[in-house]
Amino acid sequence: METELAGKARVIRLDVFSSVGRQAAARYGVRGTPTVVVVDGQGDLVYGQAGLPQSAQLIEQVEAVLVSK
Repeated sequence: METELAGKARVIRLDVFSSVGRQAAARYGVRGTPTVVVVDGQGDLVYGQAGLPQSAQLIEQVEAVLVSK
């Protein structure tokens, strides 16, 4: 996925047991792992899913955010 989105969006993986990971999980309502969230440039949650979505589905969500900019 990082390859498909290179130059378009940042893919960040967080450990929910780290300080930064706990803060992000609280901010975006993550209740379990794995969870995937898509956040726009203002830091607003635009997509969230518990579990792992198909890569194509996730890339589609990210590209929708990029188009709406």
